Amino acid sequence: MAGRLDNKVILITGAGGGLGSEQVRMMAKEGAKIVAANLKQDPIIADGQSANALWNKTLKLVEEIKQNGGEAIAVALDVTKEQDWADAVAETEKHFGRLDVLVNNAGIYYHAGLLEHTVEKFYQIVNINQLGVLLGMKAAVPAMKRAGGGSIVNFSSIYGIAGAGVSTAYQSTKGAVRLMTKSAALEFVGDNIRINAICPGMFDTNLFESSVPKEEWDALISMVPMKRFGKPHEIAYGTIFLASDESSFMTGTDLVIDGGYTCP
Repeated sequence: MAGRLDNKVILITGAGGGLGSEQVRMMAKEGAKIVAANLKQDPIIADGQSANALWNKTLKLVEEIKQNGGEAIAVALDVTKEQDWADAVAETEKHFGRLDVLVNNAGIYYHAGLLEHTVEKFYQIVNINQLGVLLGMKAAVPAMKRAGGGSIVNFSSIYGIAGAGVSTAYQSTKGAVRLMTKSAALEFVGDNIRINAICPGMFDTNLFESSVPKEEWDALISMVPMKRFGKPHEIAYGTIFLASDESSFMTGTDLVIDGGYTCP
């Protein structure tokens, strides 16, 4: 039986994280050829783990896919560096012959009030969450043009839609990602390149657990109409849909997966 992503070549950033790794596994099961990208060595802590730990997890994930009969490679990628992006796309085309889908999944969270923000922290978050997405699209679009089209999935957030009274820098980047997505979608619609955003709500990942104090969890759950946190596979299904031909008439839109949080 054909998979929903049969033979699509997909480059995904933040592949070693909680949401990233589940997306990688599920996309591979749907027949995708995976380019799993992650930061290799850096003091930045992402998803509650060191970059080294996430890179090792990415390598193991690639081996897991291969052992299950799939195709996958790992590439080291700092999303804030334009040359890293050029190298990652070049390696993708060298190994698989083309690039069909980019999933801009990598990101960091900073749970702090406005008065606690430093300039250094602000730029760190902006560079990873916002600039990283821009550089990813910039690198992927020419490759997708060569392939005759493609799909880009950018990760925004419910906090790119609604304010939360905390994490101002983080929210500014996610709002920016939403509008960059819409602008780029209109710019490249004539090239058969679709660009959409996923806006996750609160999900049960290492990133969330390491960033948000446990004493706040019950209050946060109470704000979700479904009264629970999301699971990584529930995001992966959204990514698969936007990456697949099932969403062929969708571009410039937000796919909100939040348990009803943004309904009220």
